[in-house]
Amino acid sequence: MLREGQTLFTYLHLAADPEQAKALMASGVTAIAYETVTSARGGLPLLAPMSEVAGRMAIQAGAHCLEMEQGGRGMLLGGVAGVAPAKVVVLGGGVSGVNAARMGIGLEAQVTVLDINVDRLYAIDQQFGAAVNTIFSTRQAVEDYVLEADLVIGAVLVPGAAAPKLITEQLVKDMKRGSVLVDISIDQGGCSETSRPTTHANPTYVVHDVVHYCVTNMPGAVARTSTFALNNATLPFILALGRQRPRGRHDRRPAPARRPQRLQGPHRASRRRRGAGPATRRSAQAVQGLIASARECWGPTSGTRQVLGCRQGRRVSTP
Repeated sequence: MLREGQTLFTYLHLAADPEQAKALMASGVTAIAYETVTSARGGLPLLAPMSEVAGRMAIQAGAHCLEMEQGGRGMLLGGVAGVAPAKVVVLGGGVSGVNAARMGIGLEAQVTVLDINVDRLYAIDQQFGAAVNTIFSTRQAVEDYVLEADLVIGAVLVPGAAAPKLITEQLVKDMKRGSVLVDISIDQGGCSETSRPTTHANPTYVVHDVVHYCVTNMPGAVARTSTFALNNATLPFILALGRQRPRGRHDRRPAPARRPQRLQGPHRASRRRRGAGPATRRSAQAVQGLIASARECWGPTSGTRQVLGCRQGRRVSTP
């Protein structure tokens, strides 16, 4: 159905699905992935709303999985008077990780966030204060905190690439019996060697006495909230694409860090004459910068312009 001359603008998550990537390349369609659209400040504005939903849902789902009937340890996240709260470990301090931490704090759990970005950890510490423990992520730190956790939230991301396997199968074997792993990163392949995609109909499975929740589309469970949040974020970009549809093969040079490249052609002037508002102009610049920076994703002979997120040297972080 897809063919050259069409533009596909949606979530693609191709890092974990190479067959789909090959099919898109063969179709000749221009594919722009929501999860790799980058703002002028380096953020991921179209991934953020769903990351926020998934992060908040992770604590909700994890708390349910900790119940005895679900195979968990039979723990209440916040504990009660005279009983210690559950230990929640969040791997990744991006949008999903921060929202998971926020919900965990709200339920009075003992929350620890690990990330390799010191600036990010500082921001989290300033935001939540003593309510959250921030730890610089190393292999040893991951092992130490995961082994002590009752609930682990996997919220790591390499934009446009597969998630790193921070949790080995041996580490899962050594985790507490009845502990829970919620792998938000599963749509990028998962951050645990024991993670595999599940559905809302059958969301969990048990490996080495650890309950795994690995639903690939967590926001789909709260479709109303997710739809409004996503529409709010994508509408300016869709309007920009409608006014400036990519044509032909564009400049392959990387976009400047602070001022994304614009598409070439007479449509630039016509857009200015129409008096596009500031929000639309910013969105158009972000899309243009994304397309211009996708130089390594364009095959030398293929007519497809597939935007998969080609920013090199990106650190492991979260959406």
